Formats: sequence, structure tokens, C-alpha cells
Amino acid sequence: MGAKFLALLTAALSGMTMAVQGTVNTSLSKVIGLMEATFVVHLVGLVFVSVLLFIFKMGQLRPELFSQVPLYGYLGGILGVVIVYLVIKSIPRVGVAPATTAIILGQVFTAGLIDHLGLFGMEKMPFNWCRVGGTLLMAGGAWLILRR
Repeated sequence: MGAKFLALLTAALSGMTMAVQGTVNTSLSKVIGLMEATFVVHLVGLVFVSVLLFIFKMGQLRPELFSQVPLYGYLGGILGVVIVYLVIKSIPRVGVAPATTAIILGQVFTAGLIDHLGLFGMEKMPFNWCRVGGTLLMAGGAWLILRR
């Protein structure tokens, strides 16, 4: 099994996890509220990653490296809150599959732009006609999935 295939399999597993997470977070928000669920999700995540870092010694926490991170590198926490909030807000209104389809489509378009422009320190990968065609086919598939 090649390294690229394993990376794509890992990414697919991430996507599967996101669909389950959105559904579970939505269930939580129905009981405690939208903003409250967003808070609880991140609090539980903080506790979980703290256990992994400090008890199971996974990773190496090196605070001296924090100052070397570009400022945009710290936006992930804010974006995580925004993502969880918006996913929880959208799923009850349209359903898990349509919301997830829209999420994936938004991710692909944004990822293509980030690759094309080489944003956030990423290597530039031009958005050629094959990528444009693939993205349009994906958009067409999303349209078919979202049709009622």
C-alpha cells in the first residue's frame, strides 16, 4: 500500500468521522443549546487531547516553539469553533447527508483555491483543467444528492 493511498484513506476516515461528529453534536445541541454544545464539544476535546499529551505522552509539547508559528497558525481554534457551530446549525435544517455534501463541496472549492494560490505556506498546485473538471463533476454529484 503506497503512502499516498494511506494518506487518502486517512483523509476518508476523517470525513467519516466528521459526518458522525456533526450528527452527535447536533443531538447534543438539541438538549443543551447551540452555543452551549459548541462549548461542550471543545471542552471535551481539550480534556481528551490533554490526556493524550500529558498522561499518554503522545506528542511533544514544546512551548518554546509557539513563538515561531505564523499568526495565522493560531486561527485553527477559532475556525474549529466556527465549523462546529455552523455544522450543528445546518444539520437539523437540511439533514446529515445534504449538509455533509455541502461541507465537502465547500472544502474542495476552498482547498483548490488554497492550493492554487499557495496560501498559508502551502506549495502552489495550479488549478488545471482536470482539477476544474473534477470539481465541477463533484458539484454536479452534489446537486444530484441534494435534489429531492
